[in-house]
Amino acid sequence: METSATLIALTGFAFVTSITPGPNNLMLLASGTNFGWRRSLPHLLGISFGFGVMLALVGLGLGQVFTRYPGLHDGLKWASLAYLLYLAWKVATAAPPKADGAQAAGKPMGFGAAALFQVVNPKAWAMALTAVTAYSELGTAAMTAVFVLVNLPCCGSWALLGEQMRRWLHRPRALQAFNWGAAALMVVSVLPLLKS
Repeated sequence: METSATLIALTGFAFVTSITPGPNNLMLLASGTNFGWRRSLPHLLGISFGFGVMLALVGLGLGQVFTRYPGLHDGLKWASLAYLLYLAWKVATAAPPKADGAQAAGKPMGFGAAALFQVVNPKAWAMALTAVTAYSELGTAAMTAVFVLVNLPCCGSWALLGEQMRRWLHRPRALQAFNWGAAALMVVSVLPLLKS
Protein backbone atom coordinates (compact mmCIF):
# COMPACT_ATOMS: atom_id res chain seq x y z
CA MET A 1 0.00 0.00 0.00
CA GLU A 2 2.81 2.41 0.88
CA THR A 3 4.61 1.61 -2.39
CA SER A 4 1.43 2.36 -4.37
CA ALA A 5 1.11 5.75 -2.70
CA THR A 6 4.77 6.51 -3.45
CA LEU A 7 4.30 5.45 -7.07
CA ILE A 8 1.27 7.74 -7.40
CA ALA A 9 3.25 10.59 -5.85
CA LEU A 10 6.16 9.98 -8.25
CA THR A 11 3.78 9.92 -11.22
CA GLY A 12 2.32 13.26 -10.10
CA PHE A 13 5.80 14.72 -9.65
CA ALA A 14 6.86 13.42 -13.08
CA PHE A 15 3.74 14.92 -14.66
CA VAL A 16 4.10 18.36 -13.09
CA THR A 17 7.81 18.65 -13.82
CA SER A 18 7.45 17.29 -17.36
CA ILE A 19 4.48 19.40 -18.46
CA THR A 20 5.60 22.77 -17.07
CA PRO A 21 7.68 25.18 -19.18
CA GLY A 22 11.41 24.67 -19.26
CA PRO A 23 14.14 24.57 -21.89
CA ASN A 24 13.02 21.22 -23.37
CA ASN A 25 9.35 22.14 -23.68
CA LEU A 26 10.01 25.62 -25.03
CA MET A 27 12.42 24.24 -27.63
CA LEU A 28 9.79 21.64 -28.61
CA LEU A 29 7.17 24.39 -28.87
CA ALA A 30 9.45 26.35 -31.19
CA SER A 31 10.36 23.21 -33.14
CA GLY A 32 6.72 22.23 -33.59
CA THR A 33 5.94 25.75 -34.77
CA ASN A 34 8.85 25.97 -37.20
CA PHE A 35 9.11 22.36 -38.40
CA GLY A 36 5.89 20.55 -37.44
CA TRP A 37 5.21 17.54 -35.22
CA ARG A 38 6.68 14.86 -37.44
CA ARG A 39 10.02 16.60 -37.99
CA SER A 40 10.23 17.34 -34.23
CA LEU A 41 9.72 13.69 -33.23
CA PRO A 42 13.47 12.81 -33.07
CA HIS A 43 13.94 15.84 -30.80
CA LEU A 44 11.12 14.64 -28.52
CA LEU A 45 12.43 11.06 -28.38
CA GLY A 46 15.95 12.30 -27.68
CA ILE A 47 14.71 14.31 -24.69
CA SER A 48 12.91 11.35 -23.14
CA PHE A 49 15.78 8.95 -23.81
CA GLY A 50 18.44 11.38 -22.59
CA PHE A 51 16.53 12.23 -19.44
CA GLY A 52 15.86 8.54 -18.75
CA VAL A 53 19.59 7.78 -18.99
CA MET A 54 20.41 10.80 -16.79
CA LEU A 55 17.87 9.74 -14.15
CA ALA A 56 19.21 6.18 -14.15
CA LEU A 57 22.79 7.40 -13.73
CA VAL A 58 21.81 9.77 -10.92
CA GLY A 59 19.90 6.92 -9.27
CA LEU A 60 23.00 4.74 -9.51
CA GLY A 61 25.10 7.33 -7.69
CA LEU A 62 26.14 10.07 -10.11
CA GLY A 63 24.37 12.64 -7.93
CA GLN A 64 26.92 11.96 -5.17
CA VAL A 65 29.65 13.40 -7.39
CA PHE A 66 28.08 16.86 -6.99
CA THR A 67 27.95 16.43 -3.23
CA ARG A 68 31.61 15.50 -3.12
CA TYR A 69 32.76 18.12 -5.65
CA PRO A 70 30.47 21.19 -5.42
CA GLY A 71 32.67 23.13 -7.85
CA LEU A 72 31.63 20.69 -10.57
CA HIS A 73 28.00 21.63 -9.97
CA ASP A 74 28.82 25.34 -10.32
CA GLY A 75 30.80 24.70 -13.51
CA LEU A 76 27.89 22.72 -14.97
CA LYS A 77 25.48 25.55 -14.16
CA TRP A 78 27.58 28.10 -16.05
CA ALA A 79 28.17 25.76 -18.98
CA SER A 80 24.42 25.14 -19.04
CA LEU A 81 23.65 28.84 -19.12
CA ALA A 82 26.15 29.45 -21.93
CA TYR A 83 24.72 26.61 -24.04
CA LEU A 84 21.13 27.69 -23.37
CA LEU A 85 21.96 31.21 -24.48
CA TYR A 86 23.41 29.77 -27.69
CA LEU A 87 20.27 27.65 -28.26
CA ALA A 88 18.02 30.60 -27.48
CA TRP A 89 19.87 32.61 -30.11
CA LYS A 90 19.38 29.78 -32.64
CA VAL A 91 15.64 29.68 -31.86
CA ALA A 92 15.32 33.48 -32.01
CA THR A 93 17.07 33.76 -35.36
CA ALA A 94 15.52 30.69 -37.04
CA ALA A 95 14.53 31.52 -40.60
CA PRO A 96 10.78 31.54 -41.23
CA PRO A 97 9.23 29.24 -43.85
CA LYS A 98 9.28 30.49 -47.40
CA ALA A 99 6.25 32.41 -48.61
CA ASP A 100 5.17 29.49 -50.84
CA GLY A 101 4.51 27.33 -47.74
CA ALA A 102 7.68 25.28 -48.02
CA GLN A 103 9.37 23.92 -44.90
CA ALA A 104 11.34 26.27 -42.69
CA ALA A 105 15.00 26.61 -43.53
CA GLY A 106 17.29 24.72 -41.20
CA LYS A 107 16.46 21.57 -39.34
CA PRO A 108 15.10 20.66 -35.93
CA MET A 109 17.33 19.34 -33.17
CA GLY A 110 18.04 15.65 -33.71
CA PHE A 111 17.78 12.67 -31.37
CA GLY A 112 21.44 12.65 -30.27
CA ALA A 113 21.69 16.39 -29.69
CA ALA A 114 18.43 16.41 -27.70
CA ALA A 115 19.61 13.46 -25.59
CA LEU A 116 22.97 15.10 -24.89
CA PHE A 117 21.29 18.43 -24.14
CA GLN A 118 19.97 16.90 -20.92
CA VAL A 119 23.51 17.01 -19.52
CA VAL A 120 23.46 20.82 -19.57
CA ASN A 121 19.75 21.30 -18.85
CA PRO A 122 19.43 22.72 -15.31
CA LYS A 123 15.75 21.77 -15.04
CA ALA A 124 16.56 18.16 -15.97
CA TRP A 125 19.23 18.02 -13.25
CA ALA A 126 16.84 19.48 -10.69
CA MET A 127 14.17 16.95 -11.67
CA ALA A 128 16.56 13.98 -11.54
CA LEU A 129 18.19 14.93 -8.24
CA THR A 130 14.83 15.61 -6.58
CA ALA A 131 13.29 12.38 -7.88
CA VAL A 132 16.19 10.26 -6.66
CA THR A 133 16.19 11.97 -3.27
CA ALA A 134 12.42 11.78 -2.72
CA TYR A 135 11.49 8.48 -4.38
CA SER A 136 14.57 6.26 -4.00
CA GLU A 137 12.54 3.55 -2.24
CA LEU A 138 10.95 2.67 -5.60
CA GLY A 139 14.31 1.85 -7.16
CA THR A 140 16.09 3.38 -10.09
CA ALA A 141 14.45 1.22 -12.77
CA ALA A 142 10.90 2.03 -11.62
CA MET A 143 11.65 5.76 -11.32
CA THR A 144 13.18 5.84 -14.79
CA ALA A 145 10.27 3.91 -16.35
CA VAL A 146 7.66 6.19 -14.77
CA PHE A 147 9.47 9.33 -15.86
CA VAL A 148 9.97 8.20 -19.45
CA LEU A 149 6.34 7.08 -19.78
CA VAL A 150 5.04 10.36 -18.35
CA ASN A 151 7.62 12.58 -20.02
CA LEU A 152 6.91 11.51 -23.61
CA PRO A 153 3.28 12.64 -23.84
CA CYS A 154 3.86 15.72 -21.67
CA CYS A 155 6.73 17.02 -23.77
CA GLY A 156 5.05 15.82 -26.95
CA SER A 157 2.06 18.04 -26.20
CA TRP A 158 4.35 21.09 -26.50
CA ALA A 159 5.46 20.08 -30.00
CA LEU A 160 1.81 19.50 -30.95
CA LEU A 161 0.86 22.88 -29.54
CA GLY A 162 3.63 24.43 -31.62
CA GLU A 163 2.34 22.74 -34.75
CA GLN A 164 -1.16 24.08 -34.05
CA MET A 165 0.24 27.57 -33.57
CA ARG A 166 1.53 27.51 -37.15
CA ARG A 167 -1.98 28.48 -38.29
CA TRP A 168 -1.68 31.84 -36.53
CA LEU A 169 1.99 32.34 -37.27
CA HIS A 170 1.97 31.87 -41.04
CA ARG A 171 3.31 35.37 -41.67
CA PRO A 172 7.13 35.58 -41.43
CA ARG A 173 7.01 38.58 -39.05
CA ALA A 174 4.60 36.81 -36.68
CA LEU A 175 6.78 33.69 -36.65
CA GLN A 176 9.93 35.72 -36.02
CA ALA A 177 8.21 37.48 -33.09
CA PHE A 178 7.15 34.09 -31.73
CA ASN A 179 10.71 32.73 -32.07
CA TRP A 180 12.15 35.71 -30.18
CA GLY A 181 9.51 35.29 -27.47
CA ALA A 182 10.19 31.56 -27.13
CA ALA A 183 13.92 32.23 -26.91
CA ALA A 184 13.40 34.83 -24.18
CA LEU A 185 11.17 32.45 -22.22
CA MET A 186 13.80 29.72 -22.56
CA VAL A 187 16.38 31.94 -20.90
CA VAL A 188 13.99 33.17 -18.21
CA SER A 189 12.86 29.60 -17.41
CA VAL A 190 16.31 28.56 -16.21
CA LEU A 191 17.28 31.63 -14.21
CA PRO A 192 15.62 30.44 -10.95
CA LEU A 193 17.31 27.06 -11.32
CA LEU A 194 20.73 28.69 -11.62
CA LYS A 195 20.31 30.35 -8.22
CA SER A 196 20.04 27.01 -6.42
